[in-house]
Parts: sequence; structure tokens; C-alpha cells
Amino acid sequence: MLWFFFCVAVLILGYFIYGKIIEKIFVINPKRQTPAYQVNDGVDYMPMSKTKIWLIQLLNIAGTGPIFGPILGALYGPVAMLWIVIGCIFAGAVHDYFCGMLSIRHGGATMPYLAGKFLGRPVKVFINTLALVLLLLVGVVFVASPAQLMGTITMDVFGASQGALVLGDAEAVHHSVEAGGIKVWGMDKATVVALWTAIIFAYYILATLLPVDKIIGRIYPLFGALLLFMSVGMVYGLVVSHFSATDPIEFFRTINADGEGLTWAKFTQNFQVKGDVPIWPLLFLTISCGALSGFHATQTPLMARCTENESEGRFIFYGAMITEGVIALVWCMVGLAFYENPQALQDAISAGSPSKVVYDSSLHFLGFIGGIFAILGVIVLPITSGDTAFRAARLQIAEIFNVDQRSLPKRLLIAVPLFVLGYFISTIDFSVLWRYFTWANQMTAMVMLWTAAGYLYRYHKFHWVASLPAWFITTVCATYLFYNKIGFGLDYQLSVYLGLATTIVCIVLFFTMLKPLGTRDEEAYINN
Repeated sequence: MLWFFFCVAVLILGYFIYGKIIEKIFVINPKRQTPAYQVNDGVDYMPMSKTKIWLIQLLNIAGTGPIFGPILGALYGPVAMLWIVIGCIFAGAVHDYFCGMLSIRHGGATMPYLAGKFLGRPVKVFINTLALVLLLLVGVVFVASPAQLMGTITMDVFGASQGALVLGDAEAVHHSVEAGGIKVWGMDKATVVALWTAIIFAYYILATLLPVDKIIGRIYPLFGALLLFMSVGMVYGLVVSHFSATDPIEFFRTINADGEGLTWAKFTQNFQVKGDVPIWPLLFLTISCGALSGFHATQTPLMARCTENESEGRFIFYGAMITEGVIALVWCMVGLAFYENPQALQDAISAGSPSKVVYDSSLHFLGFIGGIFAILGVIVLPITSGDTAFRAARLQIAEIFNVDQRSLPKRLLIAVPLFVLGYFISTIDFSVLWRYFTWANQMTAMVMLWTAAGYLYRYHKFHWVASLPAWFITTVCATYLFYNKIGFGLDYQLSVYLGLATTIVCIVLFFTMLKPLGTRDEEAYINN
């Protein structure tokens, strides 16, 4: 238990200490007018309070990644929590902060524009393509997971009475539904899931087209309440179960079969290569959104366009990422506590993906009603990321082709082809989509960190805060590409060496090709 709460405390301290350091390196100008006031088009650019923006930012960036990823990462043991803490403070939050602040400095520009400005046009062309692919993958992937969970909830809640079962007996209800034979409104589970998929997709269309304050700005506070309930509720459930006199569940029970506590041997027991999922580099791709995620670079400019003052940047961008890290720690802890051993956790994931772990653990710790609300809190995360993924894709395409987005017909001109393409992508096998999504996600993070490093280096600022994490994730992405079947499928040892070599080449190009832009960032002194 102490290790878990220690990790949470370190994350919070990271916001106040390292976040302040990052803010000082960037150098904010509270007097500078932000794009929310410069443009204010009533659609995508408009001032909002920092609390509302922080909440929307958190919901935008926190999809199923900080839940499913840490659950999968729990298979590697407690070291997964260490990566969440270190990655979040020194890489993920730094990534989000610089993306948000640089976007504010450049009129609410998207990440590809920023990459082109500080790294060159070839990088801009590359990341434009990669980011659009990532956004489409996110939109599609984040339809499937919430639809599956909503389908399960619908069958369990409304199917219980038909099966003459008591709602309080959560396990009996769920098993009865899974066994088959129970229908809701004449529909089996597959049909219910398909219906929820259509409903969620329809919501995405509306959220993509309407002004940001019409849907996103109004319903996200309700979603945020569910999110907070889910996070606090699961921690409450873990603590209460830990002290239960009848059926105690120890923290780290999954790896603590001998009852001797969290020893160093247990901490490192899964460091070795496990079949085709070696801890290097797979851990750092498995746990992405809870530690470092390139998807955030596609979402952060959306809120940069609504930020009222540069002084709010640390709270909104760095702070939202720290909060997401806490969520990731909670679900990693669930993965390490709910099951009796690693094999049981693996079997649960294999039987029903991480969504089964979410469903079963929520019902166990919080009961049927509380568990349903906790699951709804999980569901809103991919939905609130999926809708803004399509919205970000629309805005990125509009920026590329210089299409004004004030009028609805022009928004439809971009949005309709996007959704048609998204539909065809959704017909591809989910497991294949997820593998490509994971790699594209971290590749986008890599480019954004190099962009932040380029900005700092070219203005003679302390670039190492972005350079070092950029080097690290470059090595991860390159090694994965050389080793994994979706890439070149090379020998593992060779892939590690090639990954290191790729990073060295990138470092050499960075220091030899980038030239200084001046002694200071003149954009920082506008309106001063």
C-alpha cells in the first residue's frame, strides 16, 4: 500500500516542483493576448475558465489508454508504476506543456505546424500524415471499447429482471448474461453493442461539427464528475478491501503469493524477456497515455485556443497530465491486486481484454450500483477522446488547406469524408488497429518532444528537459519498429542495436542541422 501512495505523492510533488521549473524555462508572459481573444470565432476559439479547460483537457487526453495500458502493464509487475511516475513527470507532462504553450504562442497552431517551424518542412509533412492517421485510429478504437462496455452494462442491468435475478448479486447477473439466452428489448448482446456503436458514432459527428461550447463545454463537467467518482471510488474500494476482516485483498496480491510483501525480487521478477513481449521496449508502448502519449499533442491545441492567460498553462496542460498519471496508477494497482497471481490476470485479459478486468473489479470493489457508476466513469474517457479526435482531425485538415471553419458547410466539407474513412477503418481487425495505434501514438510523442527541444535549443534555452525524453522515446519507437511484426520483424538483439543507432543519427542531425533563431523568443514579448 505504501508504494502506491508514495507514487501518487511523487506525482503531485512533480507538478509543484518540476512543473514550476519547466514553466520558468519556457518563460511565460501573462500580459500577452492569447488566441482565445485574438481570433474568438465562436466555434473553436473562445475564452473559457481555466477550471473548465483543465477538465476538458483531462477528458480529451484520457481515453482508455490510462486504464487499459496500466492493466496490461501490470503483467510486468510494480516496475510499471515506476514508469508511470517517471514518464509522466519528466516526459508526458513536459510534452503536453510545451505543446500547449507553443500553440498559444503561435495563434492556436496544431502540432504539425509547430514541428515544421522548429524542425523543418520535411518533418511537418511526415507528422501531418502520421497525426491524421493517429486521430482516425483513435476515433475508431475509441468507439469500440465504450460500446462494448455499454453493451455489457445494458445486458446486465436490463437483462437481470428477465432472468429473475437480483441486481445486488452482480456476479450471478453477469454470468447469466454471458451464458446467453437473455435478451434486452428483443436484442442479443451483439445487437446491443452494435446499437451503442451507432449512438456513440452519431454523438461524435455532432461534437465534431458544433461549436466547442455547445456540447463539449456543457456536458463535460458531468463526465468529469463520473471520472472523479471512478478514480476515488476504486481507491476507496482497494483500501476498504485491504482492511476487510472477512475477505481482505492485499495491495500487490497478484505478485505476493508468499505474503512476504513487496520485495526487490518481486519488483524485478518480470524484467526478463517474456516471449514476444520483452519489457524493453514493449512496456513503454503498452503504458503510453498514463505516462507519455502523442495523442495529447493532437488534443492540446484545442484547449490552447480557449486559454485566457499564459499563466494558466501549467495548471491546464502539465496538471491534467499529472492527474492522468494518478488515474493510471489506480488501474495499475487494480491489476496488481485484484487477481491472485499473474496468470489469473493474464487469463482475464485473454478472455475479455482489459475491459473484463475493469468490469469485474469495479463490481467487486463497489457493488453493482457503485460498480456501474465506476464503469460509466471509465466509458466517458474514450468517448471524450474519440469526439475530440475527429474534431482535431477536422481542424488539422482545415489548417493544411486553409479552409475557414466558421460556416457549417465548410465544416461538413471536411467532416463527412473523415467519418466515411473512419467507417471503413473500423472494419479492420481491432487487434491490428491497436498495434498500429500504439506505435503511431508514441511516434507522434517523439516528434513533439523533438519539436519542444528544437524550440528551446534554437532560442538558447535549457533544451535538455525535452531533449533527453526525446532521445529515450526515439530509441523505444525505433527498437519496436525493427523488432515487431508490424515493422521489420528482425532479431531482438539486432533491433536493440539498430534502435540505439537510429537515436544517435537523430541526435547528430539535430545538433548539426538546426540553427539558432535568436537570443530570445520575440513572440513572448508581444503585448508586454
